[in-house]
Amino acid sequence: MNESRPRTLTGRGRALLTCGVTLVLGGILLGFPDITRIGVLLAVLPLLARLVARRRPPRLSIERSVTPARLQPDERAEVVVDFANIGDRATPLYLAEERIDYVLGDRPRFLLPRMEPGARRRLTYRIRSHVRGRHELGPIALQQQDPFGLTHVDLMIRSVGEVVVLPRIEALGHGRPPGSGLGNEGETPQMVALHGEEDVSIRAYHDGDDLRKVHWPATAHRGEIMVRQEDRPARRSAVLLLDSRQQGHAGSGGHSSFEWAVSAVASVAVQLGEAGYTLHLASRETLLDGTVEQPLSATEVVELLAVAETGDDVEHSRLVTTAHGLTERGGSLVAVVTDLDDRSVTDLAGLRQPGTSSLAMVLDAAGIAEGRRTTSAQAAGHCDLLGSAGWRVVSVPAGVTARAAWQSLTRLGSFTVTSS
Repeated sequence: MNESRPRTLTGRGRALLTCGVTLVLGGILLGFPDITRIGVLLAVLPLLARLVARRRPPRLSIERSVTPARLQPDERAEVVVDFANIGDRATPLYLAEERIDYVLGDRPRFLLPRMEPGARRRLTYRIRSHVRGRHELGPIALQQQDPFGLTHVDLMIRSVGEVVVLPRIEALGHGRPPGSGLGNEGETPQMVALHGEEDVSIRAYHDGDDLRKVHWPATAHRGEIMVRQEDRPARRSAVLLLDSRQQGHAGSGGHSSFEWAVSAVASVAVQLGEAGYTLHLASRETLLDGTVEQPLSATEVVELLAVAETGDDVEHSRLVTTAHGLTERGGSLVAVVTDLDDRSVTDLAGLRQPGTSSLAMVLDAAGIAEGRRTTSAQAAGHCDLLGSAGWRVVSVPAGVTARAAWQSLTRLGSFTVTSS
């Protein structure tokens, strides 16, 4: 949709009008008709330019394409803007400016040449952002000036696009959460299909198995009693919990504790996704849209984290309560939390279920913001509390990378890691 703005005199036009009025008044007061006539001419020129400026704006349509549409931090993308004249008359020469978020760089400016009815023009520019999130592209502001530069007419084309900048992903190495039992925490065993029974897996007989499930063809083939296992064991699953409490985080921009937490959860999601885990994201975003219990791929988790924002304590309490329903089903639990208060850590400790692995990165938020490389007493106390509940814990002051924290969690038990 095109939105026309009032015709406005430029600085040159206003100066000319002011000079003209001054000369007219001076000529009349001093009795110099020639000066008065010159003043009238100077005053009339910008007024005529304003009157003859195009009254009815042209009809333009815009289509944008961004390649790639999903960016890694500091990755460049190419934006292609296609203009089309869908009106019944030619457009004048315009100075165009794309309104984009400041984190994407300087606003691109370019000349949009004259277009006949039905004509199209394609313009391109590049963007780059080191800040994750969903960023808008547009609208586009067009400006037309008269040949003398005395007046201009603004036109706003309210067509917008967007580009998504994903969280920073860090390679975590080969670490995996401990635990290799069957069920939600176990591997998916290879299925054996005999005689067309594609949906039935076969395993060795165990004491107490129902003899009616003996699979006689497989028993004869293997030389030992084999039984049908009609329920496929589930894939490994993991719950990823992000502490988004605004009061618990410190710092600003890409060096804040919250950005560290988002990047760490995204990196863990990619790591576990590559290992075949089914993921559940427990964050403020999935809590608000009711999708905490929805299984997600690593790609979906990362895209949700791209727009993660901080919230309040009430939302975090609801999130922990909701996560209980997921952890009761088994599977691994990975939490990135702050050192805000002891009560929330006590509630968090109760998420761990017997026989499952629970891993926590406890952020020393103030230490990260201040660049302090030693763990605070508050964060160390949280680590001790979670460790006593059976968690594997690592504290994160400034200088500790997500890779170092993850490798420590998946290699050792409850402890504190400090940066070198």
